[in-house]
This record gives sequence, structure tokens and C-alpha cells, in this order.
Amino acid sequence: ENYIFQKFVRAAIGTNNVDHCARLCHSSTVAGLAKAFGSGAMTNSISEFRDCDCILVTGSNTTETHPIISLEIKKAVEKGCKLIVIEPRNIELCSIADISLHQKPGTDVAWINGMMNVIISEDLHDKAFIAQRCENFEAVEKTVESYTPEKVEKITGVSADGLREAARTYASAGSSSIIYSMGITQHTSGTDNVLSIANLAMLCGHIGKPSTGVNPLRGQNNVQGACDMGALPNVYPGYQAVTDPAVKEKYESAWGVSLDDRVGLTVTLMIEAAHKGSLKGLYIMGENPMITDPDLNHSEEALKNLEFLVVQDIFPTETALLADIILPGVSFAEKTGTITNT
Repeated sequence: ENYIFQKFVRAAIGTNNVDHCARLCHSSTVAGLAKAFGSGAMTNSISEFRDCDCILVTGSNTTETHPIISLEIKKAVEKGCKLIVIEPRNIELCSIADISLHQKPGTDVAWINGMMNVIISEDLHDKAFIAQRCENFEAVEKTVESYTPEKVEKITGVSADGLREAARTYASAGSSSIIYSMGITQHTSGTDNVLSIANLAMLCGHIGKPSTGVNPLRGQNNVQGACDMGALPNVYPGYQAVTDPAVKEKYESAWGVSLDDRVGLTVTLMIEAAHKGSLKGLYIMGENPMITDPDLNHSEEALKNLEFLVVQDIFPTETALLADIILPGVSFAEKTGTITNT
């Protein structure tokens, strides 16, 4: 459905103004991991977590928000996995963690840089992996040089000794996985947070192997699938840039139409454009911005300012009450197909 929807917007309406709810949760993951690894998705499958030697959880209250995945983490701990939890709050996983640290909100880049400082200074980084697989190591080394554990403690509140222990445990494990969610992404520095996590994994060679990698836990049941299928304003399916002439030509040939080569509007920019009057029509499928958007009064004014609003959903949502036309949707239980949840 997401593939068809983005194709309809691009091929029939003729615009790249298509986006979805990842913009409000994991768009920084797509930006950060796509830049670091070439793909904005988990590097491992959920079933691999149970075989990790070390798991670092940060920005995720996993037992509450992803309970099935938390069961896999608990299975790993039962098998001897070292669990590191770095969270501002004392969450349930802290009770079974080998190392539990609590940072001040918004200081994630600092503690990650601090871990990298320890790993480099204690010669725990994977030199062969860095030489063969990575670029610009010297720039990272120079950046983290000043982030000593003592300096990081002043910034984040994480004890210097605790940070050292976490860094040594993560770096020295045979298979280490980082699990994070929206506690990492929903910041003004969200993309930098994600890139820092990717750098930490690459520094230790903890990527590209079973039970070893970087794993963002998504917020909704098919939000990863929507990204993969190109429901984004800057990429076609498979994260192929709309600005790339060769990619554009390939899709024009496949779909038999001329396509726009300009990056479209994001969800938040669509609301702004509607409020200003430059966006005249909107088709909303399976989203309820009158609940999920920030500044709901502003969003309501924007949606009411549209000349034409279509809402397609399985319930008469708050957003549907503002629609000119309401179209029915079907739930997962009423159709066949696949989802990619995280």
C-alpha cells in the first residue's frame, strides 16, 4: 500500500510531496544510518538479539514500548549477555543490567564521544576493520580526544568510572549490539546522536556480523516498511534519491511517466505550506495529525485552510472530521500483504 501510495503521488499527481510518520519519530535514523551505512534500518534481525555477548540499550524503554523485543534481550541476559543500559530514567531493564548509567537528557553525543575516547586511548578499537571498512577515522579520533571521562561526567552526569566500564565491556565483547529508539532520535541533535552511535559501532568493528550491529526500534507497525517503499519526499523505493538522474530515468521507464526531480515537502513543511496557502490539497492515509502533530491549533488552522482534504482511515478520526471526502481503509486483519515493523 505504501508503494502504491507513493507511486500514485509521484506518477499520477506529479509531485514528490509524500511523507509519513517516520518524520515525527525516526527520520533522523534514516538520515544518520543511511549516511553511515547506506541503509536507514536495523542491521540485524530481532531473533539475533538472544545470541549477543553484549547489548547496549539507550533511548528505549524497551519493556513498555517493544515488549516482544525486550523478551529477546532478557533471553540473552539469561544466556550470559552483558547488558548495558544508558537512560535518564531508571527503567525496568536497569534491574537486570550489568551496567546502568543515567545521563542528563540531551547529552547523548557527549557520552558516546566519551566511550570512544576510552576505547581509543585504551587501544580497544578494531584497527583492521577501520582500515578496511571505514573512512575519516582521524577526524573522529581528533573530535573525541578532548572527551575524557572526567569531562563527560561534568556534561552528562555519568560517572567517569561507569563510562570506562561500559566502554570496555562494549568494545571487548565478541558480538555487541546497540539498541535504541526515540529517546535518541527525538532531539534537535537526533541525526548527530544516530551518527555517533554508528561511529561507536564502527570503531569497534561491531557491525556486519551476526548478533552484532546497530538496531533502531521503530515507533509504529510498518514505519520501516513505509521508508523502504519510498514514502519519503527525497527517495524512491530502496532509498534511491529523486535527484539522481539515472534513478529518475529508471523509474520513468518503469512507470511510463515523466517524474519530478525536486525533493518534496516533509510532513511538517506540508502543514506550514497549508497554513500559508501555498499547498491547496492534501491526501492523508492512515495518519491522524490532529492528534500526533505538535501545536494542534496551528495544525487545525492549516488543515482548514486547504481547498481540498481527503482522509482515508479505518476510524472516523479527529482529522477525518475536517475532511471534504472520507475514504474507507482496512486493518491488517482484513487484507493480505507484509509489514516491516523495525
